[in-house]
Amino acid sequence: MAHTVPDIKHKNWSSQWLFIMAATGSAVGLGNIWKFPYITGENGGGAFVLLYLACILLLGVPVMMTEIMLGRKGGLSPINSMRKLVGIAKASPLWTTIGWSGLLAGVMILSFYSVIAGWALAYIPMMATGTFTGIDAEGSSELFGALIADPWRLILWHSIFMLMTMLVIARGMEKGLERAISILLPGLFLLLLALVGYAYVATDQFGRALSFLFNPDFDALLYTQNADGQTIFNLEGILSALGLAFFSLSLGMGSIMVYGAYLPKESSIGEATISIVIADTLVAILAGLAIFPIVFSYGLDIGAGPGLVFVTLPIAFGNMGGGVIFGTLFFVLLVFAAWTSAFSLLEPVVAWLVESKRFSRPNAVWLSGGIIWLVGLLNVLSFNVLESFHPLSFLGEFKLAQQNIFGILDYMTSNVMLPLGGLAMALFAAWVLPSAIVSKEFNLPEGCVTYRTWSFLIHYVTPIGVGLIFLKSVGLI
Repeated sequence: MAHTVPDIKHKNWSSQWLFIMAATGSAVGLGNIWKFPYITGENGGGAFVLLYLACILLLGVPVMMTEIMLGRKGGLSPINSMRKLVGIAKASPLWTTIGWSGLLAGVMILSFYSVIAGWALAYIPMMATGTFTGIDAEGSSELFGALIADPWRLILWHSIFMLMTMLVIARGMEKGLERAISILLPGLFLLLLALVGYAYVATDQFGRALSFLFNPDFDALLYTQNADGQTIFNLEGILSALGLAFFSLSLGMGSIMVYGAYLPKESSIGEATISIVIADTLVAILAGLAIFPIVFSYGLDIGAGPGLVFVTLPIAFGNMGGGVIFGTLFFVLLVFAAWTSAFSLLEPVVAWLVESKRFSRPNAVWLSGGIIWLVGLLNVLSFNVLESFHPLSFLGEFKLAQQNIFGILDYMTSNVMLPLGGLAMALFAAWVLPSAIVSKEFNLPEGCVTYRTWSFLIHYVTPIGVGLIFLKSVGLI
């Protein structure tokens, strides 16, 4: 049965520049600050950076252009935009699952993202009051362990972060999203630049960090040693670059689609996409330049994963001159990055409730935010009270059988829903939506080089790339 598309028009962004800042804020998150540096560290530095940039151009740019285009043509929440586009293309209603999957993924991600962002919030007063001064590895691990073992502390910080996010979204486009983004994103860049300056002044390893990031060693990327000590081709590094290029831009979850729905018709999707990709990549590079010199100076483990931020770096800040001030600024930076991403995770479900259920915007925010907060409590308890609770243990040898609630939500969103959502968007835009509609929305003639390049990538290169990401994510390659 066909669903009626709501006849409602949302406010547009005041300018293309504000859209670029908002979409950049969506893309820039905790992953840019810790994931890019440690994955780069694991895969040979500069050569991996070059491969990552190539993947951004071949995969990230066409998928982001596609998601923005679908959003602007639909003009509504991801669910209702896809319903509208399915009607235009006279396609199967099954394609609307793109919108539902994106909305659900955003809800699931925000439920645990706010918990991790709460850790960063908790570290601000800890760092500012000198808790980490003179600390060693054992002491830092104990402090982090004590934080995540205390459900009440985690609930407090999770609640504060969700409330911060909901208050902004409830205020609407101009007074909420635009005002917050116009303050937070420049603030994020200023904090990053201050931390890069600090790394340059306070350590003697800045030159080594530059060389590591920009002097490519392709042997370190392309070859690795197996358990028997034999040199083998490093497929894992190449797939990691593909995955990082996709996930670092917040693609496949409807966030960019809903922001695209508010983009004025006269704005250039291509120009906006390139600006967003450059800004997002710049943040990742600056994060590397801020973190690598500190890690190198103290002989710390660059491949420490999430522990790099919450266990390893606090040791360095606690033993450096000015570490209290700049360590505090670092965690403020993390909160800014998480906050701007959280806006775009909450917005799709709020827009859908306003459109389809005729909720007022504040009521839509409190309902959806409250549900996400409740789900977040299960993620909080996954680190302590429910740590050993495995809801899918009855599945025996299945990959998720021994995962707790947090692990299941993280795996399902990152490894299944986002890559499949991005793949479905690419296939719909390439093979289902009429090319005349697509070229008109891009404001590009079908015969021009830019359109033909996008078309080739989205028809052939992108599906292969995102398909490989999915297969790697679920362990099939």
